[in-house]
Amino acid sequence: MTSRIPRDSRLRLVRPRPLAAAPRAVDQRRPRRPAPRPPEGTPAPAELARMARTGLAGPVRVARWADTALGPGSDGATADGKATLSDATAERAAADLGLSAAQVRADWDTARLAGLVEVHGDSARPGWRLRAWDRDESAVLRGWVALFDAWSLASPEPEDHEPAAVAEVVSAMPQVLSFLQLSAGPVPVAQLLDLLQQRVTELRTERCEVPYGPDAAQIAGPGPARPTVPGARQPAESGPARTAAGLPSPADPDPVPAEDTPLAPLLDWALRALACVGALTYGDGHATLTPLGSWAVWVKLEQICVAAQSPAGNIEAAAEEMLRGCAQLRPNAARAEYRAWLAARPVGSAVTELIHAARGEDALLRGLAFEALRVVGAPAEPDVRAVVDEPALRPYALLWLAEHDGADPEDAHEVLTREEATWLWVDTAAAVADHGESPMLVRHLESAVQPTVPQLLDEVRAVGHPRTVQVLVALAAAHPDPALAKAVRRAAFQVHTGG
Repeated sequence: MTSRIPRDSRLRLVRPRPLAAAPRAVDQRRPRRPAPRPPEGTPAPAELARMARTGLAGPVRVARWADTALGPGSDGATADGKATLSDATAERAAADLGLSAAQVRADWDTARLAGLVEVHGDSARPGWRLRAWDRDESAVLRGWVALFDAWSLASPEPEDHEPAAVAEVVSAMPQVLSFLQLSAGPVPVAQLLDLLQQRVTELRTERCEVPYGPDAAQIAGPGPARPTVPGARQPAESGPARTAAGLPSPADPDPVPAEDTPLAPLLDWALRALACVGALTYGDGHATLTPLGSWAVWVKLEQICVAAQSPAGNIEAAAEEMLRGCAQLRPNAARAEYRAWLAARPVGSAVTELIHAARGEDALLRGLAFEALRVVGAPAEPDVRAVVDEPALRPYALLWLAEHDGADPEDAHEVLTREEATWLWVDTAAAVADHGESPMLVRHLESAVQPTVPQLLDEVRAVGHPRTVQVLVALAAAHPDPALAKAVRRAAFQVHTGG
């Protein structure tokens, strides 16, 4: 007869850590690419930030007034307590700041585009960039780049053109801006118009839109003079120098001749809008990038080059393929890839692609898709809120929204219920089981919110994740403790048989 020595089953887990601190599925080292240097003659970041502060002084002033006068608990808060810019508020701001109500509204719109004011649903509040405006140069430059990215919203688009034509010009302008940046000096508008025509033709060819009839040649070259449409809006007049976005209008630039091509008025609108945000100067039949505009275009070109040099060729890849290519990168390198991939396509379609990739069966891609959406920032908020009710995406969306609303990433997991946190633990474990190593799956136990393995197994069985059985089987096979592995295998069998 042999005696059995009592042994510790080690069924208790270590102190739970926040979900944000869970180990990454893949965290391999990659040689760092040396930081690129901007073109010779580019001002230092401090000087660029000074230029941005000067150009956005008006919007910053209005945003700070709103923060003081409309903040929660202030005497001037609006009746609904949401700090919205009502007609009465605009009039009060105009009186306090010595501006017109139209200027206040224009500066308010610009502050929103620059991220100085963040709008959540029907409420608004000061953005983090406003808090860091005087002390953080990177916050200032990011705010100006956000305004630069939204140049098409800074000036009303022509009303006498089809929205599809306007969208084509907006999609083609990055090539025009790249040409301006490489030229490093004034470029004749006629040359830009020719480049715009070529790019729009390429876009239509990519969509297999073959024109027929007498209008087929209009996009390819000069055509007959366009008739004057009664009541149609003419190019901007030399009136008060404020635009809808609140920025000074360029000083009477020579408009592109409207009779040359249907794209000429749209190019004129695009150049005026870019001049309004301070990206270029436009006049005397020429356009020239400002130092801020040249720097912003160079940054975006550099981001695209980084992606083009990656082994997976992420810049041309669809969202799912891009995310798979980034799975092997460290977090900082992956974020650089996300930024480059986003810079090469419209934000709206990029967010749609990322959400679609997150809905797939690969849990790793789901987590990476929301990491990429964190790089997108505020423009992705409506799409993220729209998927909160989808069970597979809900925990990720809630964490994204909590961080977007200012919660510390280490504490963001507190917005999840116990059931949602357990579902996310299983989903993350599935990603580790599919793409990671066995020790990593064992360490993943530390991120569970349950204090003991029996509690974890009980709640995992109840949460109903479609990958529960596979995760438990993989965990049982990987764990070195026989007693714990046996308990996990029993739980997997019970889930499999419906027990």
